[in-house]
Amino acid sequence: MPAALALSPHLDDAAFSCGGTLAFLARAGWRVTMATVFTGSVPDPQGFALACQTDKGLSPDIDYMALRRDEDRGAAAALGIAPPRHLPFREAPHRGYASPAELFAEVRADDGIVPDLTRALRDLVAETAPDLILAPQAVGGHVDHVQLVRALDDLAPEAPILWWRDFPYTVREAVPREPLADHFAALPVEAIPFDAAAQAAKLTACAAYASQLGFQFGGADNLAAQLAREGGIERFRRSRALPDALVRLLG
Repeated sequence: MPAALALSPHLDDAAFSCGGTLAFLARAGWRVTMATVFTGSVPDPQGFALACQTDKGLSPDIDYMALRRDEDRGAAAALGIAPPRHLPFREAPHRGYASPAELFAEVRADDGIVPDLTRALRDLVAETAPDLILAPQAVGGHVDHVQLVRALDDLAPEAPILWWRDFPYTVREAVPREPLADHFAALPVEAIPFDAAAQAAKLTACAAYASQLGFQFGGADNLAAQLAREGGIERFRRSRALPDALVRLLG
């Protein structure tokens, strides 16, 4: 049975950006693992970190990341894949980034998380033995996305990688920020089509992140409209040749 590993910075990125492909692979008999890196709960968050949950209408006494991990489990079930994996690293607001602008600016000089991420990814890749990895291009420039790309570059796994275009950052601006554009520019573009059943699974999975829908999309209806514009296709940059099992599947 071929295996795929989706490496998500946050608890929603993989479903938002490549959920159709994950559902498509699962329906074709692949073993699909969705692993999210920055999921660690932080007791008694303060300042900007606390505002990141209260600005979504959530009480300050809620364990925000526990809520989001539960949403992620619902999303994985909707996609028809195994229960998701949650790595314990802390999101950027808990690593010294103190404003929305800082989340999308340069990586802080004191943010030395990449070596730890690389070690964790090495263990995860060794355990799951993927024939295919899916990961972000860091479109939008969120520092957590950038740091994940850097860790995966340091790891240099042997499996081919489909680098997704990070949704919804891709549709927020006519020309979204792409700090790693030069890094991916020489890689070929790969378009993965998926059928109506996978489209429906992706919509249900994305809607499972209820805490994010208003903030990210303005509500479930706008989410559905944005996904409909994809037309059942997700586009990637590709490192290395696709595995034979996927080539056969795509016909």
